[in-house]
Amino acid sequence: MTPADLSLTVLHAVRRAVDDGALRVEVPPRVKVERARPGGSGEYASNVALTLARSAGRSARDVAAIIEERLRDAPGIRGVEITGPGFLNFTLRSDAGSDLVRTILADGSSYGHGTALAGTTVRFAEVTESRGVVVAETLVRLLRSQGCDAGGGGHDGERVYVFPGGYEEERLGRDAARWALLRAAPHDRPLDGAPLLAQHERNALFRVRYAYSRVQRLLVNGEQLGVSPSCETPVDAPELLGVLGDHPVVLLAAARHRAPDRVARHLEAIADALLAFQHTVLPLGDEKPSAAHRSRLALAEAAGTVLAGGLSVLGISAPDRI
Repeated sequence: MTPADLSLTVLHAVRRAVDDGALRVEVPPRVKVERARPGGSGEYASNVALTLARSAGRSARDVAAIIEERLRDAPGIRGVEITGPGFLNFTLRSDAGSDLVRTILADGSSYGHGTALAGTTVRFAEVTESRGVVVAETLVRLLRSQGCDAGGGGHDGERVYVFPGGYEEERLGRDAARWALLRAAPHDRPLDGAPLLAQHERNALFRVRYAYSRVQRLLVNGEQLGVSPSCETPVDAPELLGVLGDHPVVLLAAARHRAPDRVARHLEAIADALLAFQHTVLPLGDEKPSAAHRSRLALAEAAGTVLAGGLSVLGISAPDRI
């Protein structure tokens, strides 16, 4: 992991803290990390908690503790220590991402599901408006994925507030019709459905589903080349590893804030990172298959697994071929 990779990983942790409501600050455009000074702790250090403390209305050590909590399982980081008034100090590990990929492949489509909301009960009031129905049933799946006892509750339950929008399955098909209603924040106007039918990179729904289909093709091509997924060596893909590592927090935040659009936006980020990475996965030309290719293929498979699981939460299909 390079300093640039570490900076991006810490920035992801700050964004996660903001998304789940632990910090109320504007996410900075970048996070500065530098080599730890002689006699200091760890290999690298960052003063990001000190720079955010004032706007957060909390002490720098409190801010550092919130960020540190979201870095404990980050790929590539062996340990994080808070020193002085609130510096974050990092010790790196050499097997970046391998544990994360193993976890995703072991958990399958349930990766990111958890028990943070276990013991809570949510009942939604009856909804008749088309968009409200789609949002409500998606929220039920999100809440259940985090251990919540969620369902309908007649007239006395929690109300779902949405900007009205029609469910145009007959014109758009189920997947595009649902994406149009769920990708926009519930209080915003739904997306225009027609552009969602275009098979073009400007269409985010197409990119997400195409990224999943590319993984399936890579797995088939890998089998033909004698390359099977295996986490043998570290993979240098911090952007992709970062967004995959964020997935559990995104699902939890989407459930807590009643915001399925957060899941859709996160799937777009995964798809974009995967599509930028895919060209490195399998051998090219006369290149011989290696442990690196097997590890990259495992990472691609993990990304496809997360895409399929996220789309399933939204009630949208993940086709093997587009």
